[in-house]
Amino acid sequence: MPASRRRDRFRDPVDPHRSRAALVAVVTGTLVLTACGTTTGPRVEIPEGVPPAPGVPVPAIDVDGPGRTADLLADWAAPIADSTGVGRTAIEAYGHAAAVMARSAPECGLAWTTLAGIGYVESRHGTFRGSTVGPDSVVSPPIRGVPLDGTAGNAEIRDTDGGELDGDPVLDRAMGPMQFIPETWRKWGVDANGDGRTDPDTLDDAALSAGRYLCASGGDLTTPEGWQRALLAYNRSGAYARDVRDAAAAYSVGTSP
Repeated sequence: MPASRRRDRFRDPVDPHRSRAALVAVVTGTLVLTACGTTTGPRVEIPEGVPPAPGVPVPAIDVDGPGRTADLLADWAAPIADSTGVGRTAIEAYGHAAAVMARSAPECGLAWTTLAGIGYVESRHGTFRGSTVGPDSVVSPPIRGVPLDGTAGNAEIRDTDGGELDGDPVLDRAMGPMQFIPETWRKWGVDANGDGRTDPDTLDDAALSAGRYLCASGGDLTTPEGWQRALLAYNRSGAYARDVRDAAAAYSVGTSP
């Protein structure tokens, strides 16, 4: 997520040209990979413009129920997963985050497609370098960025967590499928799958935490100004925002980027 001096893109392996976005910091990394899914059949026209379209509406669910309430979106997520090539658990996580934010911050208008666009750019929805997303949305093995040492266009961010979260006691690293840095995770991280832990390597938690940050940063994400403000807070790069927009727009019409 956002970081005050942040990078532009992720190289190999999770190698952000980072800045650290305004205020606090989460650094999301853009992974340069091949597309995560392909579709067959007639070409689908992908809409242009900002913000990207919201896609298939998320049905009402009881987000206060026990356990992983994102499971309640299985029937909604399955056809979207089939048409886009994104794992069903990831689609559930993005839809669940949007549903929670629709209740807690209805003025924000956060769409699940925006979260999916970020998840695609950051980690191919938790599948970078062979990682997988379990049915509880835990990504394994954990995805970590390069040490943020100020080289190769990266920001220098000295350790802020004693290595507790990112495994590096010297420098901070971006973490998980939505690529938070420890400083920002401590501020915005939340338990979204009901396991009692706040885990940047759990896609449910990471997606909802990203949603909270986007809404706080952008205000009304249904407007071009609000959406762009939120994305530039997440990553100060126009190219990054365009990549997210393109992916989100593709998902909004049920195809892959």
